[in-house]
Amino acid sequence: MPREAMTDPKIEQKVAAIGDLSRADLIERWQKIYGSPPPMGIQKGLLERSAAWHQQASRLGGLSAAARAMLRASTKTITNSGVGGNVAGGETDEAASDKAPSRATPPLPPGTRLMREWNGRMHVVDVTEAGVLFDGKLYRSLTAVAKRITGAHWSGPRFFGL
Repeated sequence: MPREAMTDPKIEQKVAAIGDLSRADLIERWQKIYGSPPPMGIQKGLLERSAAWHQQASRLGGLSAAARAMLRASTKTITNSGVGGNVAGGETDEAASDKAPSRATPPLPPGTRLMREWNGRMHVVDVTEAGVLFDGKLYRSLTAVAKRITGAHWSGPRFFGL
């Protein structure tokens, strides 16, 4: 894209004017762009950034072909992994919706050892067939162990970096 197109004063003025729009006006723009209302609770700043991006893309062009290809490839990877509601093997959304959602993290095989430093202390967890062993006690899940360590609710897999 030519350098002068990136600093077009007209487009800069139009983008700057988006900040003066009301929330209702921004929602109306969102509906025109995406064909549906914005998600509940969306913040005004995100509505503004979306409108600004689309304003610039309409004048300067959107994503490059390489960026679109990269997004398509990553979407396909996510979809095939089961994260997006689809199931590996090419099943349709309808077929996948009849099944339980896949787990975000696969179960850990027995014998796995996880370590995490927290507040200056190293915590070691061993995965067994019966559950998760921590400080000589058996827990049902990593989340229960993370709560025991921190005193607050944490996602166990996230706490242990999985």
